[in-house]
Amino acid sequence: MTAEAHRLTLGGDTALVLIDLQTGILDRPAAKPTPEILGKGIALAEAFRAHRLPVVLVKVAWSPDGGDLPTANVDRPGPAAAPPAAFSEIPAELAALGDVVVTKRHWGAFTGTELDLQLRRRGIHRIVLAGISTSVGVESTARTAWELSYDLVFAEDATADTDPDSHAHTFGKIFPRIGKVSTTDEIIAALDS
Repeated sequence: MTAEAHRLTLGGDTALVLIDLQTGILDRPAAKPTPEILGKGIALAEAFRAHRLPVVLVKVAWSPDGGDLPTANVDRPGPAAAPPAAFSEIPAELAALGDVVVTKRHWGAFTGTELDLQLRRRGIHRIVLAGISTSVGVESTARTAWELSYDLVFAEDATADTDPDSHAHTFGKIFPRIGKVSTTDEIIAALDS
């Protein structure tokens, strides 16, 4: 355990927020094997549930007609049509009764969702954040969470990107400035202490 992990304290005001660990995204290539990322997410979720702390599963989905797809004029646009419903399914081995499920339609999990409300009503002030992809959904969510004054802990080994350089940049340059970078094992140990 690192010296940094010794300073990691996680109390009853902590929630786990997992970004886009859903079928359609887990099926895509990433710089780390997605089954490994899913396994770390499951381990974190089980540990949080064992301590009766909230687990929030964030997924991205759009209406079947695609009317709520982002329409920004950009060089690399997102999908032109809504993917099939199966794209947004959360794997059965990850989900559990009592988890909070939030559906987003943008990169970040706070924009246009009830995530902030769900956390604040549960007395949450600290978020452990992980998922796919590091430089898009996870980083967008983290930046907004920091601006909303949440304390942040990042599970580096439970987070992946399609581009290893983007992952390294976010974890090396951005996340240490807005939270604490840790590992799944260190986070579980902090919960158990």
